Amino acid sequence: MRIETTRHLPCTVLRASGVLDHDGRVRFSARINDVWDWSPGPTLVFDLADLDFFDSSVIGVLGLAMQRMAEEGSGRIFVVRPSDHLLSVLRLTDLLSRVEVRDSVEETVAELMLEPEERGGPAAPARIPPQMTARLDVRRECG
Repeated sequence: MRIETTRHLPCTVLRASGVLDHDGRVRFSARINDVWDWSPGPTLVFDLADLDFFDSSVIGVLGLAMQRMAEEGSGRIFVVRPSDHLLSVLRLTDLLSRVEVRDSVEETVAELMLEPEERGGPAAPARIPPQMTARLDVRRECG
């Protein structure tokens, strides 16, 4: 598994490729801990589109980050370019309602740059791009 991290002013991008299994989960979680304080909140942008394979470890990685954010009382998680399978897994585990789904890392970073520094109150509600909403609707009808 390869993990690339990029530090931006409003967020940290974590791009994973390869295989995310138990061993990968341990490495990925450690990397998240390493970069935790790189952005306000923190605000973590996960680009998982280049994963060749993932098992339930992807839920573990996201779940641990969400748990830590809940304990600290702040933070946001974005998932960029998720596969149909990952969207399905996020929906089935009810994590889809707790992450923000986007189409592109660049657009997400730009969007965050334009947000006011002080958001105040609870995290912004999850927004799902229309293209992905359509994909979710198709999955619901089939499943």
